[in-house]
Amino acid sequence: MFAPLQNDSFLRACLRQPTEHTPIWLMRQAGRYLPEYRATREKAGSFMGLATSTDYATEVTLQPLERFPLDAAILFSDILTVPDAMGLGLSFQQGEGPKFAKVVRDEAAVAALDVPDMDKLRYVFDAVTSIRRALNGRVPLIGFSGSPWTLACYMVEGGGSDDYQRVKSLMYSRPDLMHRILDINARAVSAYLNLQIEAGAQAVMVFDSWGGVLADGAFQQFSLAYSRQVLAAVKTEHDGVRIPRILFTKGGGVWLDEIADAGADVVGLDWTMNLGTARARVGDRVALQGNLDPNVLFAPPDAVRAQARAVLDSFGKPAAGHGHVFNLGHGISQFTPPESVQALVDEVHRHSRRLRGEA
Repeated sequence: MFAPLQNDSFLRACLRQPTEHTPIWLMRQAGRYLPEYRATREKAGSFMGLATSTDYATEVTLQPLERFPLDAAILFSDILTVPDAMGLGLSFQQGEGPKFAKVVRDEAAVAALDVPDMDKLRYVFDAVTSIRRALNGRVPLIGFSGSPWTLACYMVEGGGSDDYQRVKSLMYSRPDLMHRILDINARAVSAYLNLQIEAGAQAVMVFDSWGGVLADGAFQQFSLAYSRQVLAAVKTEHDGVRIPRILFTKGGGVWLDEIADAGADVVGLDWTMNLGTARARVGDRVALQGNLDPNVLFAPPDAVRAQARAVLDSFGKPAAGHGHVFNLGHGISQFTPPESVQALVDEVHRHSRRLRGEA
């Protein structure tokens, strides 16, 4: 059904197998920093117009690959498609970020919540298949979802938040309601990721973007436990091929050992964690992904290249049973100069080959 894979370095690194260079892809690599993306979004009329159109989602997913020799593509979508399918009414206001028409803050709202009919997300699965075909084996395709906790943050807050006061208040005052929300989310996310795999995704990533806002103890109970539930239910292979699973918790460095034991093949790190220290702590349990500060990309190209080398040097020379996927420590900024991304990708490939003794 799909063309044979020509560049599998990303998948091999995820599975801690040898690679000729350190593979690189970037969170939010298809996005507003690219003029061609902005042009396509204008044609689509809105973010959701882009995300719900198979043709537009395919087009923007491939745009960064036309510019840069990246080692993986990631589905163009949003982490909030799942709660939108639950009937919460997702919209994106210009300059304001996502908003939900309905919020989940009381017993009645929680009682009405259920795992959505996955047919409502058919546009996502159609996009996965379309993108995989359009890639024609060039690089692997990553599918993704928000973590149960991160989705709950948006569902309770009604959008983004600076202090997470509403969701934390519900968590502390009615942990029973919060656990019900999280269990529903975990079952929905598991089904969603499995259907992305069946549609053609060759790896999947769970974005626990807001796990790091929790206190120690609360993180394990309300975030990690449900990411673990998802990872236990998501396929590890499809059609006889291994499917790597990535778990990224922004601000999760303090819980690195526990996250490494949650069932993922790869642990994503933000820029606050030293890669060499992380590698020493996780050993050969998981591969690591990350972790350049996205703001490095606003520096001149020589500084970008120097910081790329510093990240690679921090991880150290690759060895059997260890894997590293180069990425940013969070999503790329919309104001990033594309030339900086070019310098970064080129330097990661060049320097990582040098570290392997291949010049």
